Amino acid sequence: MDGQTLRVVNAVPRGSRMAVTRIAAEPLDLPANADRSDPEVMGKAIAKALDKSRIKPRAVVMGVPRASVVLRTLTLPFIKDVGQLAAMVHLQVSKDLPFRVDEAVIDFKVRPQSAAVQPAEPDETSDDADAEEATSAAPPAPPKLEVLVGIVRREVVDFYQKLAVAADFKLVALGLLPYGNARCVEACHVADGEEGVAIVTLRPDEVGIDVVVQDSLLFSRGAAIKPRTEASEAAILPPMVSLAPTSTAPDAEAEDAAAPDKPDTFVEAVNIEVVRSLHSYGGMDPSRPVAKVVVAGATGHEQAVVENLSGRLNIPCRVLDVVKSLHLPQAASGHAAGSLSGIGLGLGVNDARGLPFDFLNPKRPAQPRNTRRTMLLLGAAALVGLMVCVIGLRSYLIGKRVELRTRLQNELVQAKKPRPVYRQMRQQFTTIQGWMQGSHNWLEHYAYLSAVLPPSEEIYITSISISGQGAIRLSVQAQSGAILAKLDKQLRSAGYEVKPLAINPGPDRFGYEFRSAVELIVPEKLKIDLTKVRPPARLPDDASLDAVPRKGGS
Repeated sequence: MDGQTLRVVNAVPRGSRMAVTRIAAEPLDLPANADRSDPEVMGKAIAKALDKSRIKPRAVVMGVPRASVVLRTLTLPFIKDVGQLAAMVHLQVSKDLPFRVDEAVIDFKVRPQSAAVQPAEPDETSDDADAEEATSAAPPAPPKLEVLVGIVRREVVDFYQKLAVAADFKLVALGLLPYGNARCVEACHVADGEEGVAIVTLRPDEVGIDVVVQDSLLFSRGAAIKPRTEASEAAILPPMVSLAPTSTAPDAEAEDAAAPDKPDTFVEAVNIEVVRSLHSYGGMDPSRPVAKVVVAGATGHEQAVVENLSGRLNIPCRVLDVVKSLHLPQAASGHAAGSLSGIGLGLGVNDARGLPFDFLNPKRPAQPRNTRRTMLLLGAAALVGLMVCVIGLRSYLIGKRVELRTRLQNELVQAKKPRPVYRQMRQQFTTIQGWMQGSHNWLEHYAYLSAVLPPSEEIYITSISISGQGAIRLSVQAQSGAILAKLDKQLRSAGYEVKPLAINPGPDRFGYEFRSAVELIVPEKLKIDLTKVRPPARLPDDASLDAVPRKGGS
């Protein structure tokens, strides 16, 4: 958010790097009396600006301005574990914070050793032997880490989170704008090797001065620009904010105070702040002096600032051409110069190194180990694991039993299907066995009767049964009563004792007019010789043994 303007940079991954595909700038629709500290008001204004630009962001990275961050430089013992290093940083910073630690969000970045301040060189006028003796006598210094710590109030982070909710987008990271400038300048390959570069970013009412070596921020300062005479600037010095206790440069102050009054211009005010900041950085005696100055912004005064600084400083100064250095589309040339920090945040969020500062997801101290609690948790986990094993074994055994029961039930069902057939076979067997164990061979009598009875054109048997007393009972159907009388004589001549026949008229559907029930008693002396009798020949159209279904039963 650059004053009344929203600057948006769209970065997408291209292989192993991030590519900037679009840079847009849209004015924020804010009334003159709008409360810019209200996240609801700012969020709705940003949502309207995004809709006008036809941008629907998925994941958004925003940056905290330099004025909202307290920066401290700490020198700590060398520690590899990030959690332990974070605990030490929190302990050191909590001693001199202007507010309570629980109200702060703390993140840090370990500076590379090349950007740290190196020990002073030995005096060339000293004796070589004395220097060698002092070097050999002094024990080797333990390794140290130089850590840059950034602290913001928690309410600042809450402001950006509520703003993202009001603007209806997902905030995934909250970086630091000066480090966005440093990342963009690094991508533009402005510096040669490890030389220091001063980045001057211009806004309508503010100027930012950052000194970087590669991607390490050594100095950062932001100043509000209210054009005034140089004499008044020298008389009323604004507070200078740096990464370490700064020493004021007396020569620079005297030079500014002694200078005559000059026209009250924006360029003059910017140059005064830049020169003052570089003098303050020089008073820190860094190991990397400023070798170049680059100016970026969208105010229209960038070239004038470069020309003015070139006359005051003995180092190269130029306007940073972001479009040419990063090979951006020409459509972004109107907004790229004012979106330096946005480009840096877009390039750094998915970089392998990541964002140096992320106040939304800061590096947190490692939690102290509680051995007793760990043992209790391990015991509980072991107990849960044992219970799971027991339950699993029980389920396995139950499953096996259920599978066995299902298989047996299926076998039982299959075995029950032929039960009626088995029952019928048993009954038939019992009947046949009873016949075979009886005193008479009834099947032989059945064959004998088939031979001695009249042919089927005259009479046929409808049923035959054997009583318990050994009597044969026949139900017959005859063509006429004379045939039934003839039947009585034939049976008696065959050797059977025949009870008197009862002849009853009873025609059937085949034309047999009389029916009768015949009861035969087998004498003990009756001897049957089937070789001497022959049954009547079967008719040519006899179908009595054919398996043809008949209406009304079989």
